[in-house]
Amino acid sequence: MVRPKTWTTALAAAAAMAFGAGTALAQGNTLNVARVIDADRYDPPRTTARSAGDILFLIADTLVALDWDLKTIKPLLAKSWSVTPDGKTYTFVLRDDVKFCDGRGLVADDVVYSIKRWVDPELKSPVRGRAGKVKDIRAKDPYTVEYELEEPFGELLFQLTQYFASIVDKASVEKLGADFGVKGFNGTGPYCWESWVPRQEFTLKRNAAYKWGPDFYANRGPAHIERMVWKIIPEDSTRLAAVQTNQVHITQYVPYIALDQVMKQPNLKTQQAQSYLWTYYFGFKVDRELMSDIRVRRAMNHGVDRDALVKSVWFGHATPAYTPVSPDTPDFNARTLDTPFKYDVEKARQLLDEAGWKPGPDGIRVKDGKKLAPVFYGINGSPARQLAEAVQGDLRKIGIDLQVNLFDATIGWGKLATQEFDAFAMSYPYVSVGDAYNLYFRSAAAPTPNRMNWKNPKTDDLLARGTAAVTAEERRRHYDEVQMQIQEATLWLPIIHEQLHLTASARLDGLRAHGIYGCAIYKGLDFKFK
Repeated sequence: MVRPKTWTTALAAAAAMAFGAGTALAQGNTLNVARVIDADRYDPPRTTARSAGDILFLIADTLVALDWDLKTIKPLLAKSWSVTPDGKTYTFVLRDDVKFCDGRGLVADDVVYSIKRWVDPELKSPVRGRAGKVKDIRAKDPYTVEYELEEPFGELLFQLTQYFASIVDKASVEKLGADFGVKGFNGTGPYCWESWVPRQEFTLKRNAAYKWGPDFYANRGPAHIERMVWKIIPEDSTRLAAVQTNQVHITQYVPYIALDQVMKQPNLKTQQAQSYLWTYYFGFKVDRELMSDIRVRRAMNHGVDRDALVKSVWFGHATPAYTPVSPDTPDFNARTLDTPFKYDVEKARQLLDEAGWKPGPDGIRVKDGKKLAPVFYGINGSPARQLAEAVQGDLRKIGIDLQVNLFDATIGWGKLATQEFDAFAMSYPYVSVGDAYNLYFRSAAAPTPNRMNWKNPKTDDLLARGTAAVTAEERRRHYDEVQMQIQEATLWLPIIHEQLHLTASARLDGLRAHGIYGCAIYKGLDFKFK
């Protein structure tokens, strides 16, 4: 493994290769942003990519916003809202001063169109369910929207803060057709679409009319920065070189191996997000022969040293995970931490002995002539490879021979949709317990994203009751119970709860990392150069 000090020796060469020796990207009041990958399109309800959210949060707005704590809902396009006692109808009162980038004023019909487009079955949105079971959405007057549900949906406001709930311009959608979000976009965000060269860079220009930003920004708009250029720099060393030599001004993708070093560099500054809900885990297909015994799944949980993984893979910049969601998550049940599967090699071996798996001559456990060698699938890249190799090494100590198969993302998602593996690795963002558990543990979510094939009527009932609960107390009661059930069932091997850091030039004021969907810049309204 490369040691941190060796990064510095390659900085000048790497930056020169990427941008041309001695040529800085900064031109005037332009903020240059480094990221790792691009998205295939920027159409809010048609993508789940974080890389799409990076841009969509800047060029579009949602009805409501999520504060830095990821718990508090704040006004954005809607200046106020109310909910009927049965929890089925939300009334949103819109601001009357919002403008799209083309100068047209936002009205209630735009909200109606955007939400109906999101939930339209013909659009086949992968996040359609996050809008709730919409009965109707209608404009009562030019600045009032009624959002009627077939049943209560306690997650609605949280979901309406996410980029896939962005309000779009009907004329732009109809004009561009299949190229909407590919060749253009007309939104109400603090920035407007200027140009996109796929897999290279995305350029945004300031929306001079913007003045309706969330109140947790000191600057409500317009943005101080005139232009943003988002550069795709997939190579860790090149991206790090660009940041350390101020060839780019800001990134949330400093390699973990170099983060401590970067934090000490006087020409840079780093901010950690106040709250960030993104978890890495291994999942088990519980209907596969090798994973069907809960004792094997629990042994694997006890057999992995999460503290060592935090040090070796994340270089100390993560938190060991023993539950499917972070303790910072809204509606988290702290009782799930009472019985965590702490690292305990002897306990792991004891469980495998009880399950009838005995060590073979090579140390790998055998039962009925078959080795305990579960097939593992994952997406290649950093830190997935280091994580898989480290877990593989830990499990060999207890007699499990994890068969690691990592695939390029171009085919990996297809592989993960099959039934030919026993265990898999994934990481994911979420905004609440209901969001996470409904996504992964409902029977209807199998075979993907419920790749565990967990089909349990009690789980389904508790999630349905929690989701439809009208009061917070009722919702918590059902969600508390389902969290305990899933913890006991040991469907996952939670690995770490990730931390989010935003690193920028010391010349940039207003630096603060937001944790929403892993998109640290969010609206970027307070950024300005000294």
